[in-house]
Amino acid sequence: MCPFCQRKRKRDFNLKDLLQHASGVGTSNSDKRSTDEKAKHLALSKYLENDLIAEGGPSKPAAEDEPPVDCDHDEKLVWPWIGVVANIPTTRAKDGRFVGESGSKLRDEYKRRGYNPTRVIPLWNFRGHSGNAVVEFKKDWPGYANAMAFERAHEADRHGKKDWFADGDHKSGLYAWVARSDDYKANNIVGEHLRKIGDLKSISEIMEEDARKQDSLVSNLTSIIEVKNKDLEEMELKCNETTNAIKNVITEKDKLIQTYNEDIKKIQVSAQDHFKRIFNDHQKLKLQLESQKKELESRIEQMEKRAVDNESESRKLAEELEKNSVKNSSLQLAAAEQVKANDKLLKLAEDQKREKEELHKKIIKLEKDLDTKQALELQIEQLRGNVNVVRSMGDDGDAEVLEKVDKMLKGLSEKENELEDLEALNQTLIVKERKSNDELQEARKELINGLKEIDMSSKAQLGIKRMGELDSKPFQEAMRRKYKYNVEEAEDKATELCCLWEEYLKQPEWHPFKVVEGIGKAKEIIDEDDERLKRLKNELGYTEGGSCLYSEDIETKETAIGYGLKGLNKAS
Repeated sequence: MCPFCQRKRKRDFNLKDLLQHASGVGTSNSDKRSTDEKAKHLALSKYLENDLIAEGGPSKPAAEDEPPVDCDHDEKLVWPWIGVVANIPTTRAKDGRFVGESGSKLRDEYKRRGYNPTRVIPLWNFRGHSGNAVVEFKKDWPGYANAMAFERAHEADRHGKKDWFADGDHKSGLYAWVARSDDYKANNIVGEHLRKIGDLKSISEIMEEDARKQDSLVSNLTSIIEVKNKDLEEMELKCNETTNAIKNVITEKDKLIQTYNEDIKKIQVSAQDHFKRIFNDHQKLKLQLESQKKELESRIEQMEKRAVDNESESRKLAEELEKNSVKNSSLQLAAAEQVKANDKLLKLAEDQKREKEELHKKIIKLEKDLDTKQALELQIEQLRGNVNVVRSMGDDGDAEVLEKVDKMLKGLSEKENELEDLEALNQTLIVKERKSNDELQEARKELINGLKEIDMSSKAQLGIKRMGELDSKPFQEAMRRKYKYNVEEAEDKATELCCLWEEYLKQPEWHPFKVVEGIGKAKEIIDEDDERLKRLKNELGYTEGGSCLYSEDIETKETAIGYGLKGLNKAS
């Protein structure tokens, strides 16, 4: 009960309603309340806010979230819960329209009083601010409680709905109430707005709707719970399977760990044994090294003793080295002379080879001339026989025969002149050949003497080996047998074949020999399977009594060719 309202009708308030009543009267703009009364109510609201609420907290109904019990459940209210505010002060603007306070200011004021509105909407029409506003509260039961407290506070202050519609007194301050069926159906700006934003519902209808929603929610939750329970059963089944699998894996893991530990122990034991063996071997090596160290120390002592003895010998060696240096200088000079002599020898050898080739060609020509001479002598003898025959026949006095004899005699004289010319040419060539041979022999003697002098002066290990060339006679004999009726062609073929095999001899990659094991040592013999030698034997024939082409060195390629041409006396 409010202590400052004795003259008015008595009403019982709980602490929250009393706080809202004191706050509403203290901040009221109504002229019906004196300033002293407003001040007392404002002080009461401050006291309730600061002292009583701080000590014990606000007196809140036990079941605020539940629907109210002491109310008319069949009364139609506008839902969501709407409050109507009337007599909001307005002023006329310059343009003739009315303006008033904003809804946010009223909302903040009502929140400060504890009504907790969601928003306050001023109602406007074509004339501007209508002086009315609607207050929206939350849709739940606490919102309903706030709306009822909002209405009771204004009724206690005699600014409720009945006071607003009462006739007579001058209206001042704000009048407010909760919107009901008559407000919803009113043909004014408030009714139009209420019909737009809400519906008429009773408490029982709202409770039934909440019950239906709750039942629907419960059924949905029940179905969800059933699905969840099935999922839970499946998860439990999977969990059990996973648990069993994990147990099996853990068992296998334990077995593997046990096997691993056993293997590690075996490895450690083997490693220890190996380490012991290595340690024992190390000890043995250490003893051996110590013994070798002692031996080396004894050898070092012996070497030091020998070093003292070798000092005198080193002096002697130094003297000998000095002497040898003098000898080495002389040997270097001798080596330089030997190089020069070698160059001269090479040059002489090339000249000798070139002269031999020229002589070989001259010999071939002389042989041809000799054959020509023999043919001419044979023709001369035939002519002489013919002349004698004709002379014997000429005794009969045949003139024709005498003419033939004269012709034969002329031809004979011509042949004799040709023969004399050939003999003169042959003698000239023989003289030149002998002269060339003499010069070659002298050059050969000088060459050998020079080499001997170099060998004696330089004391170098210089060997002399006689070099030869292919013998052309076996080639000529083979070609004469092959070309019996053409001597010139046989000579030409023999010369070509000889030159060809001389070119073969110059090839370093051709080696017609093979090594066989002899008595006590290996021996190099001619390779009978060599393709070139086999082709030479097949083309020119083979007998047992042939001569070697080069008889001075049995291990040369020329010997191999001689082996191929050996015994060419037999016709192929």
